[in-house]
Amino acid sequence: MDKQRWKITGRIAATYIGTVVGAGFATGREIVEFFTMHGTYGTIGIFISGLLFVWLGTKMMLLATRIKAHSAQEFNIYLFGNIFGRLINVLLLMVLLGVTSVMLSGAGSVFKEQLQLPRSIGVIITVIACILVLTRGLQGIFEVNTLVVPIMMFFIITMYVITVAQTGPTLTVAIPAESWNIKWVTNPITYVAMNLALAQSVLVPLASEIKDEKVIKWGGIVGGAGLFGILLCSQLAILTVDQFYQYDIPMAEVVKRFNQTFHFFFVLVIFGEVFTTLIGNVYGMNRQLQSMTGWRNNGFIYIILLISYMISHVGYGQLLHMLYPLIGWVSLILLPLIAIKKHP
Repeated sequence: MDKQRWKITGRIAATYIGTVVGAGFATGREIVEFFTMHGTYGTIGIFISGLLFVWLGTKMMLLATRIKAHSAQEFNIYLFGNIFGRLINVLLLMVLLGVTSVMLSGAGSVFKEQLQLPRSIGVIITVIACILVLTRGLQGIFEVNTLVVPIMMFFIITMYVITVAQTGPTLTVAIPAESWNIKWVTNPITYVAMNLALAQSVLVPLASEIKDEKVIKWGGIVGGAGLFGILLCSQLAILTVDQFYQYDIPMAEVVKRFNQTFHFFFVLVIFGEVFTTLIGNVYGMNRQLQSMTGWRNNGFIYIILLISYMISHVGYGQLLHMLYPLIGWVSLILLPLIAIKKHP
């Protein structure tokens, strides 16, 4: 491939990583729940997740470009059929709206807790930044992810290298759970399933706009490999923290060993990961609503952000608590369907 195609490949990979990686990932809590609680077996689980991210993420994008899907709306109807596909699309839209509201609230919390600024100012700044990025369409998504994701990867890899230099590599650790548990086998599958179900709102329209299958294929491979790399580095860094399972933000315990400058980068990374997920979700919902209504206009962006802004103050926790298990079951059906679906 020529230089220009490799550049687009890098942008696809960065967008893939930026969409999947959210606040739970940055704080380390998500990694602890799915992987680190199982110690060495959890590390093996990360290898399984990495393979699934490379294989199924790439195949999802290739299927999307071949059926010319404008959004996840057409993709789910293609996979699940007309009636069930439409039901899943409504469910997905509700979950994405909830996640977006939580991300917006999280962005406000970063401003309040880490920068000592009013939470409302943080939320408003984030909303304005979202609008500025999203009015540029896919190009705006590319630009943000191409900036944020390399910084995030550099931070996580550097943190791991310094941690290993200080404490030595840790591959085994005493954990409160049983040393062997069936969850270490199922967690990698459910983790990938949930993330791809939500990431399809961005990956599907992205692939259908790029159209170049070779570029999409390599973008998926590099993106999946990148997700595996930062998962593994984060896992091994958290394993060096004594009783890591007690902390809400285990990654902060790793960062405490470093100076104030490194802590500032940690805050920047958390906000960056919140922001990339936020713009990805809003972009995906905008495309999905365009497909549902036939109104190909960016006006939905303002409506989505307004509703998310209001929900971020009220709280969406209980509804998310009910919706997440549903989207989890849908996700587990999604993975085998993508795996067995023949390229059209």
